Amino acid sequence: MNFDGFNQHDFDTFSINGLDERMEAIQSRIQPKFQELGSYMVDYLSAQLGNEVYLHIAKHARRTVNPPKDTWLAIADNKRGYKKHPHFQIGLFDDHVFIWLALIYELDHKKEIAQTFLDNYQTLKKLPDYYRISLDHTKKTSISLKQLEKKDVERFRDVKKAEFLIGQHLPSTDLRVKNGDKFINTVKDTFNSLIPFYQMALRSK
Repeated sequence: MNFDGFNQHDFDTFSINGLDERMEAIQSRIQPKFQELGSYMVDYLSAQLGNEVYLHIAKHARRTVNPPKDTWLAIADNKRGYKKHPHFQIGLFDDHVFIWLALIYELDHKKEIAQTFLDNYQTLKKLPDYYRISLDHTKKTSISLKQLEKKDVERFRDVKKAEFLIGQHLPSTDLRVKNGDKFINTVKDTFNSLIPFYQMALRSK
């Protein structure tokens, strides 16, 4: 595998003005790395889960004016799409990488999945304190797992547009981001810790 991490040039993509110009940079700089990294992680997760999963690389096809502020790959058990399914994500904003188990607003059976997470709230809180929670995948902001409260998970259950993403943020300056092997090991460790919650979500459907 040729994945050698993400560098400042990749993060600088998000300071390029213009939709076409930024998309061209995403396609030439970042997406080849997503293809390498994603193909490897698909094989890894398929082996860990005991079933086939599929790689999806964000196309940003709906955008007509504003250039994307972030970009990502997703891995889900559905070949046609990922947004309606619990899925794993790796992606970049201009200053950090995110590594998520993602449950976004299009999710089927969202209420049932959220209730399962509420029922297992204490188990969720046993994940590392430095893990981050995003309640809106379109925003850079997140809270630490330590800050998570039950009302946040209840909101995920009760509000149609609410989301729940859990995992890690690594700053662009983190040495693990710049080293392919270290980054892959970090992704593996993060996903391994989140697989029980991914499986919990699948069983809730």
